[in-house]
Amino acid sequence: TRHDAMVPAMNRQAIRARVAEMARSHLAKGDPTGWFEPLYQAAEGDESQIPWADMRPNPFLAEWLAANAHLSGRALVIGCGLGDDAEAVAKAGWKVTAFDVAASCVTWAKRRFPDSSVRYEVADLMAPPPEWKARFDLVVESYTLQSLPLTVRADALDAIQMPLRAGGRILLICRGRDDDVEPNGPPWALSRTELDQLLHGRLSQDRFADFYDDESPPKRRFVAVYRRPPSLLMD
Repeated sequence: TRHDAMVPAMNRQAIRARVAEMARSHLAKGDPTGWFEPLYQAAEGDESQIPWADMRPNPFLAEWLAANAHLSGRALVIGCGLGDDAEAVAKAGWKVTAFDVAASCVTWAKRRFPDSSVRYEVADLMAPPPEWKARFDLVVESYTLQSLPLTVRADALDAIQMPLRAGGRILLICRGRDDDVEPNGPPWALSRTELDQLLHGRLSQDRFADFYDDESPPKRRFVAVYRRPPSLLMD
């Protein structure tokens, strides 16, 4: 059962409107990620107040993990939220580091999974720890880029590449849009042209799926896999 299906429609609309207003307020101050911490603080442990907290792994991530069970290594989960995706990656055999910019969120995730093997950390995608450079075999980016406005999108796309080792993969899951459609967020859907920034330097594309999901109403999704060539060393 989807998390938001258990919340009355009027409540969901009010929650999303409040979240959008928090995001716009921080954007107006030039702080595109500052709204996450007050959002998680205000929720006070009530996951229904977090619009994207489905309390289960992303189904597209789960599908990819099942199809790639032969892969393993170090994995980094970006914008881990309440931890469901990170736990799924760890259960699939990866050694997982997961981070979020909101300290309250990370504390919540640790509380949900007290015996977890996942290393949960507070960190900012826009300024990742330098020791993460070229450290991970898998980078999971699920719905974090779409929570950031277009003004910082190019920098964020550069940032998700930094932790990737030679031969490593990025699994990217996001809302999709046509190039000529102006997104009105949050979330701010991504275009194919935006994502092609990942191909202009060091990455190749293994997969790109463009489809509508089974939500009501259906939402356009992109699921893509990018890979850094095995022989390419980081500068």
